[in-house]
Amino acid sequence: MNLLKEFILDDTCSYLDDMKQTMHYKVIENCSAYENQELIERGYRRFGKMFFRPICQGCDACKSIKIDVQNYTFSKSARRIMKKAKNIRIYMQQPSLSHEHLEIFDKYHRYMHHKKGWQYSPTTAEHYYSSFVHGYGDFGYEVLYFYENRLIGVDLIDILEDGISSIYFYYDPEFSNFSLGKLSLYNQIKYAKNSNREWIYLGYYVKDCPSLAYKAEYKPYLILEGRPQEREDFKWF
Repeated sequence: MNLLKEFILDDTCSYLDDMKQTMHYKVIENCSAYENQELIERGYRRFGKMFFRPICQGCDACKSIKIDVQNYTFSKSARRIMKKAKNIRIYMQQPSLSHEHLEIFDKYHRYMHHKKGWQYSPTTAEHYYSSFVHGYGDFGYEVLYFYENRLIGVDLIDILEDGISSIYFYYDPEFSNFSLGKLSLYNQIKYAKNSNREWIYLGYYVKDCPSLAYKAEYKPYLILEGRPQEREDFKWF
């Protein structure tokens, strides 16, 4: 592993009000698919070259969660959402950056600021590139959603040996009637099923955070036990 730097940072909690968080960061140059898999299985998330996970003392509210793909069954509601999106075209490619990406990313975060109270600050091409384009290696992809030749959603994922790591999804709020967030996850599950992969790694489930609590709706799922170190055995239950 070509570890450029490693550090721990204390900050205001990203998920729970009036809480502090301690995050462990690793910046890795030319991360291999194997190394990425090893870190994701142990509860890390990836943005660009940066891998991170919470290591807060006395708090375990952030729980790494993954969907059991092969035992997942689409509900009637899920099938209706997928049927409604029959005219949406989907392309998968290596992560990229365009004016459309930045415009939708900004619209989405302004929308979530008003809808859910998310903190909002304008992004830059440099910040977007470092977070979502840089460091994709031979495992990172973006899934582009188009409606009538218009880009309406971007799903950033890592394709692992045993599953998909769901990194980030954003969409044009003008097309929220298509339930694009749910649609993108259903398509991840379909892809994993069709390619005989077992898991969708959803990142962190936090029961008391509305933006993350929804993840427990996708059953069956498993939760990672503790915070296993690299090369240390781990257990999902």
